This record gives sequence, structure tokens and C-alpha cells, in this order.
Amino acid sequence: MTARPATDDAAGSEAAGSDMGVQVDMLVVGAGPAGLFGAYYAGFRGMSVAVMDTLPEVGGQITAMYPEKVIYDVAGFPAVRGRELVDALAAQAAPYDPIYLLGRQATELAHEPDAVVVTDETGRRVRARAVVITGGLGAFAPKPLPVGGGHLGRGLYYFAPRPDEHTGRDVTVAGGGDAAVDWALALVPVARSVTLVHKRERLRAQPAAVARVEASGVEIRTLTDLVAVHGEDWVEKVELEDLRDGSREIRPAQAIVAALGFGTDLGPLTRWGLTVERRRILVDSAMSTGVARVFAAGDLVDYPGKVRLIATAFGEVATAVNNAAPVLDPTAKVFPGHSSDDGPPT
Repeated sequence: MTARPATDDAAGSEAAGSDMGVQVDMLVVGAGPAGLFGAYYAGFRGMSVAVMDTLPEVGGQITAMYPEKVIYDVAGFPAVRGRELVDALAAQAAPYDPIYLLGRQATELAHEPDAVVVTDETGRRVRARAVVITGGLGAFAPKPLPVGGGHLGRGLYYFAPRPDEHTGRDVTVAGGGDAAVDWALALVPVARSVTLVHKRERLRAQPAAVARVEASGVEIRTLTDLVAVHGEDWVEKVELEDLRDGSREIRPAQAIVAALGFGTDLGPLTRWGLTVERRRILVDSAMSTGVARVFAAGDLVDYPGKVRLIATAFGEVATAVNNAAPVLDPTAKVFPGHSSDDGPPT
């Protein structure tokens, strides 16, 4: 993947002024599709840019939840896998050398006369002349599997972004929603066996996805609960309970993917003075939040007529970055000009 994490030291060597940690023209909070396109557009407008995200990889919810899922409604792509879209967006931004600050949560916002300072949960700071929030639905964390927590990272996972890592394994996927079905479909071509375990009578995923998983060779166990995980250093077996009669079965499993859903939260952003309604940040037509030098775009924003699509988010973040340009430089215009007139980025 084109994106690269940056430590404070690495970032300091690339951004002006090491006394503040990182100093850039624009900080993008959120490294999902909108954030990556925002990094491209900031670079295109001549801005230095940093991208901060709580997740350890770029791509946001796509990377975390459905990297292998095919997306059909992105302009210019009749069909594109989530991972391929993220890679293409990172490659598009790469010529402008964005600084990636991954695994870091933006917590505090403070204003200076001509900039804002964002502090992460460890106290490290980023000084930027403008901020664009593109955090999807906010910080999100997987709902934990009630059993087997001691095996996390040792056979128990909440994501499976690299299915090939599970080649030849017996994999149990816990959950019945879209993410669980997507992981099962991604794993069945490489795993020795895939068992999909769901406590309810029917899977909750989209009907078309359910039809595919039913025809895929995945063993589907509904009205079944994963009640125990066995193994010393690594997951070796899982114990399943049939919720109809209480009977239990122990079966081999060298990997468990717990896809039980996610909890989402705007978290520290609620302390930034933003106008928030129903867990959405309200913005105007310029994608301004009303807080000086702070813009927002993507799924977490709301305004009359809002449509929550990746395609919409791309336009919103371009609008945000271009309206931020005159804030940084009063002589700059909102209209960016045509990229084809400038030639390829170097």
C-alpha cells in the first residue's frame, strides 16, 4: 500500500518546525476514502498535509470491514474492490507526500491567531492552518467476542483484511451481518473450512450476499453460539452451543473472525465546539462547521438533502479543501482550476 505511517520524528523531518511535532497547512482527520481524496486535493492546491486516523492502516471502514467487497457506485469504476479503491486513492495522494499519523486519535482542538492545534490522546500535537474532519461515522470499535479474549491476535481477530494469511486454516466466523458474510466469502477460497456461526435464526446480511454465502461452501450454523475457545498459545478449537437444545460441539479452528458489529462515537470531537445533531456534524454549503478553520465532509456530516455515498463524500471533501484555500491564502480562489491544465503531479 502506498500509505506509510509516520512517527513524530519522521513527521518532524518532513514538516516545518519540529517544536510542535508536526506543522502543516492542512490536517485531515480520518484516513478513509474521503480523507485520502482530501489529501490529494490539498496537495493539488499546494498545501502540505497530514492525515490522522485512529486505525493503524489507511482506508477507514473499507479496510476494517470490507476490503474484499466489490463496490459498484464509484464514478469511473464499473466495479472495484474496497482494497483496490483504497490503494488507488493512496497512490493518487502519494506524489504530494502526505504525512500519515496512524493509530492516533485526535482529542483536543485549540486555536492560535492563524492556525489550530490538534492534540492526540498521548499529548502529541499537530499545528495546522486548517482542519478537515472526514472521520466517517466517528471513532468505531469492534464489539468484543464474550469468550476467548486472551487469544486476541493469536487466532482471534475482529478483521480479516488479508485472507491469504488464513490459507489452509479452519476458520470460524462469528456474526450474521454484512461484515460476517463478507469475511466468510473472502476466506472460503483459501481456508480449509469456513463455518459461519450466528445466534439468530436468519442471517441479517443483504439478501444477495446471503444467497452467495449459501452457495459458496461455507457451513452456516444459525441458532448457534460460540461459547468457548480452546488452545494454549494459539486458537486450536472452538466450542459451539446449539441454542435449540443446548447441545455442545467442539470442533477444530485455528482462526476466529468475530464480526459482531461496531460501536461508533464522535468521542472527543463533541468538545470542539461543533454543532452536532443526531451524532452528525452540521455544515454549510462550503463544508464549514462554523468553527474557525475547521471543515468537515463525508458520512459524519449533515445538511439538507444529504446523501451518504462514497461518491458524495468525494465531492464534499473537494469542496471543503477548496473553500479552505482562501482561509490559508486570501489571494487564493475557491475554484482550483482544471487538473489537466497542470499536468501530472510531480
